[in-house]
Amino acid sequence: MNWAIFQEQVFPIRHKLYRFALRITGSVHEAEDVVQEVLEKVWKTSGEQTETVQNWEAWCMTMTRNRSLDRTRAHAQRRTAPLDGIAERQNDGNNQLQITEARDLAEHVKRMMQELPEKQRLVMHLRDIEELSYEEISEVLNISLEQVKVSLHRARKTIREQLTATLNHLTIPS
Repeated sequence: MNWAIFQEQVFPIRHKLYRFALRITGSVHEAEDVVQEVLEKVWKTSGEQTETVQNWEAWCMTMTRNRSLDRTRAHAQRRTAPLDGIAERQNDGNNQLQITEARDLAEHVKRMMQELPEKQRLVMHLRDIEELSYEEISEVLNISLEQVKVSLHRARKTIREQLTATLNHLTIPS
């Protein structure tokens, strides 16, 4: 690995790798360790292998996923990371009630995402949070493009149905 490729291709995606690792491990410290291990492994990659990598982001995301899952299994944790700050990012300037409602809704969606099957949860995170393309998700998770689309559809449908059911059960004060 040479410094120029590392600086241009790998270093800029370190925050994305961290968010992805955090989503899988559910632990800030575990996610930090995973990213450090991945960056170290990339840095120590041989020149021959460096030439074969066509998409550094997908390659790094794949390594991050594998290492995160290894750590998660080793610690018997099946959690995902919170979507911290989503309410604040979406409600700048709104009143406190709206901010609180948005925060509660984000927490509810976070809990629903945690209950999704692993593949659906990862696909939804990569698409909706990390904004990867279907092709990149397919490459990162080593699944077919069709599986990406089906998993994302099922995840979104499940979340939508649960949200609709929840909202239908709320009573609106008059």
